[in-house]
Amino acid sequence: MNEFLLISGMALVTFAIRYSMFGASNRIKLPPALLNALRYVPPVVLTAIVVPEVLLSEGTLQVSYMNARLVGAIAAGIIGGLTQNLLLTIVLGMAAFFGWQGMLAFLG
Repeated sequence: MNEFLLISGMALVTFAIRYSMFGASNRIKLPPALLNALRYVPPVVLTAIVVPEVLLSEGTLQVSYMNARLVGAIAAGIIGGLTQNLLLTIVLGMAAFFGWQGMLAFLG
């Protein structure tokens, strides 16, 4: 019973916080400069999540050809820049990652 009350309370608080922002969104007008700056939030957050996963391994910086994550990320960046196709970028980036990881395991 306590778990149900806890989850219900969290859901209610989350709903209230989000609904209050939606309710006030028609009355609040943000300056164009702030709206322009908010366009950069998703790429910055994604970069902050991805870069440590790619470059850090067991708490140490790994910038070499032995880092399969880095090779896959570089391949995905190149493919994405050339094709502008998200699905192709994901598939070929993962293929590069798993292929490089397999080659490193095979060689050593």
